[in-house]
Amino acid sequence: MKSLKKYAAEFIGTMVLVIMGCGTAMLVGCASDSGCGYILTALAFGLVIVGMAYCVGNISGCHINPAVSLGVLISGGMSAKDFIGYVISQCLGALAGAGVLAAIFTLGGVTDMTGAFGSNGLAGVNGSSAAGLLVEIVLTFIFVLTILGVTSKKAGHGSFGGIVIGFTLTLVHILGIGLTGTSVNPARSIGPAVAAAIVGVGEPMACLWVFIVGPLIGAALAAVVYKALEK
Repeated sequence: MKSLKKYAAEFIGTMVLVIMGCGTAMLVGCASDSGCGYILTALAFGLVIVGMAYCVGNISGCHINPAVSLGVLISGGMSAKDFIGYVISQCLGALAGAGVLAAIFTLGGVTDMTGAFGSNGLAGVNGSSAAGLLVEIVLTFIFVLTILGVTSKKAGHGSFGGIVIGFTLTLVHILGIGLTGTSVNPARSIGPAVAAAIVGVGEPMACLWVFIVGPLIGAALAAVVYKALEK
């Protein structure tokens, strides 16, 4: 029962992340020459993390991201069974969130699905998969390394952890939006990509692997580096 509650918390948290983060991106746009929309989208993703950290953090740890869960797993903070449960719940939550966005925009009569439900892409790196992969590895490394440091028992950050993590996600979005749209979260990329593919918007599935592999590599590297530094 306790595990089911954790999985439910991860489902809800990831669903809210996609609704609020990707929904904001759809409404305000993420063009680097449109500063207001760019910053609003970055803040939306960061503020969701802050809110969910204090909402479901005490239940599941508020990973709401398979990359974060992988970092925690490698660091010895969770079991393989829970890792699998978390990842499944996160991906289902992202799909549900994208479904909610599709329903809202469809019922609202919006035919121009701006940004393909917030799907990630490689336009900012001229379509280069290698560059996109590197961007995602670096940004996820920074994000997960921060999470591991903030949540370490040795850190003693207490109730401020959620704020630090949320603002770090905002920070990596400020750099990454103009490059890849910033994933650092495979589930967050999978949900919108599937929704966009179903309604026939863009070609989000073509480069989806970049936003799955990149964050997982970045998270694994962060976990290995943090364990070495913490010894």
